[in-house]
Amino acid sequence: MDVYESREITRWTENSVRREEDRVVRETPLTIMLNNQELATIVCSPYAQRELVVGFLAGEGLVRDLSDIKNYFYREEQEVVWVKTQSSRPPLENFLRRNFSSCCGKGRPSLYFRNDSDQVVPLEGEARFHGSEVLSLVRLLDESSETFRLTGGVHSAALADNERILAKYEDIGRHNALDRVLGHAVINGIGTSDKAVLLSGRISSEMLVKAARIGTPVVISRSAPTGLAIDLAEQLNMTVVGFARGSGMNIYCHAERIVE
Repeated sequence: MDVYESREITRWTENSVRREEDRVVRETPLTIMLNNQELATIVCSPYAQRELVVGFLAGEGLVRDLSDIKNYFYREEQEVVWVKTQSSRPPLENFLRRNFSSCCGKGRPSLYFRNDSDQVVPLEGEARFHGSEVLSLVRLLDESSETFRLTGGVHSAALADNERILAKYEDIGRHNALDRVLGHAVINGIGTSDKAVLLSGRISSEMLVKAARIGTPVVISRSAPTGLAIDLAEQLNMTVVGFARGSGMNIYCHAERIVE
């Protein structure tokens, strides 16, 4: 299914008004049923749904690797995925508490910290990136973001080593784009302790935790991190790089992983 479509628009400028075709992104709902219980409905770009679902479950701490998933069934016409895990009782309480506090804007940061610090251990990866490699990877992310260039309506996320992008996805939601990257790594058994996550948008605390859950110690964005993301990164021994663009970047914590 295409991730964008053509629509007829009226193009207005100070000098002219004309009818023409333009490309707009598509969005569809995807409901995840986990062990016969409705877990979540994600509004997303309509492609690579297996990567999205597996990455979503991994990023929320509901599965650790592909062996945790006993059965997976996607019914496209209903836009529903059924997943059965080896354990019939994944820790849904923590999932619901985290999403209630973060999505609805309610709850205290201490609750958020406690939930995540209990579930994610500090990372010990030996990842090292030269500053020039960081900037080169961000340029590669920008250059490969075709749907953004055509529509201006998506976010990008990628997994990279020191030289190249290993997996890259675009989506109307930045969380979805990262979840697909995580899912790709889980499905393909890619080791992440020496890798970096690249983001086109803001590094929020949720994005930081998703990267931590699959063991990626470096998170790089051309945009800004939040204060809570930096606090969590300090606690989890993760490196946060923001405003990586042009010839510079800001390293917010654990700068020892970015070398000259």
